[in-house]
Amino acid sequence: MEKDVSPVQESKRLIWIDAARGFAIFGIFIVNIGGFGAPYFIHGGGELVWTSSIDQMAQWVIDVFFQASFYTLFSILFGFGFQILTERLRNRDVKPTPFIFRRLVILIGFGLIHAFAIWHGDILLTYGVIGLLLLLFLEVKPKTLLRWGIGLLVGCVGLISFGLFVARESLGSVNDNAITQALANYTSGSLVTIWSQNYQDWLFGNEGIGYLLLATTLLPLFLFGMYLAQKRWLHAPQQYRTRLFPMWVISLVLFIGLKMGPYFVGNPLWFSYIQDNIGGTASAIFNIVSITLLAQNNLGAKLIQPFIAVGRMSLTNYILQSLFCFILFYGVGFGLYGHANPTTSILIVVVVFIIEIMISKWWFRHFLFGPLEWIWRSLMYLKWQPFRKKLEQKLKASFSNVRR
Repeated sequence: MEKDVSPVQESKRLIWIDAARGFAIFGIFIVNIGGFGAPYFIHGGGELVWTSSIDQMAQWVIDVFFQASFYTLFSILFGFGFQILTERLRNRDVKPTPFIFRRLVILIGFGLIHAFAIWHGDILLTYGVIGLLLLLFLEVKPKTLLRWGIGLLVGCVGLISFGLFVARESLGSVNDNAITQALANYTSGSLVTIWSQNYQDWLFGNEGIGYLLLATTLLPLFLFGMYLAQKRWLHAPQQYRTRLFPMWVISLVLFIGLKMGPYFVGNPLWFSYIQDNIGGTASAIFNIVSITLLAQNNLGAKLIQPFIAVGRMSLTNYILQSLFCFILFYGVGFGLYGHANPTTSILIVVVVFIIEIMISKWWFRHFLFGPLEWIWRSLMYLKWQPFRKKLEQKLKASFSNVRR
């Protein structure tokens, strides 16, 4: 008999998890647009170019509230979803390993296209590759997941930060040659030239030790997400409020202390790894718990509502953001690479994200999944998934919206 491994029904989704995923997509875009629109994010020198007080304030806001706060959130949610899928497969007597392996291989395929045809800062390829390591943790209990996560995160961040402290005098250099080359190549009208520069930038961020460092920071976040899913705290927040509220307070204190505190002592560069990875993880936990608790009352549910549809098609929206930036900044499009300052970039993100909210809401009035999510699911389940909503589903959704 063929076993049912169909996707989760819309009525059974945790809407606050979708909202957190949508919020993460917004925050990731705020950070990514800086790397997409200018070379200073990876080669240094941004503070020498964007010198106005409003741009410096914008950069401070990005660094404290967005940098490393949202890819960490998305990573925790990735691990959360991984665990939920594993449990669903087991409940249907389906062996999770081959199924999840196929899911991750498909994600790697999306990542390869995105990383080398659109943007070097892609995270999908890395999620797919490092996600394969999670197959080793399928039978691990919650306490062990937590110990592995904390041990990897604190241990690796501590070692790397010690190395940065020792080499602190050589940090903060600006690669003028790389900046000049990137400015010339990305504003070129040649797609081949743009792709060549994109490949060089991908190698710069992912070659050798760079990829290893990324793995040591992402894997613990995946494990934290699996831990939260196993504990079921986010499934029944009213029941586990006494667990969630202390977590909210502790993560807020760590978030503010580690992300904002360094600015009171000169914001030393050697501390940035702790600031991003420990402070960023605390920020991510604070955000996911905040959104979960907000969703439990009417006012909070209205506040997070715009992010839900975006989160349900987060893969599509993530790729759409990159396609938009490709056209806006590179020479085959409008060629604004190097010209959008931090303040302008934030405004661009807000406008584009509002458009994504409207598109996503419209989309789910007619379709069950985002377009790329539908392709992913169809390949994952090895059969075409239903795509368009039936009339009764549309009427039910409309009635639900009226009741809200």
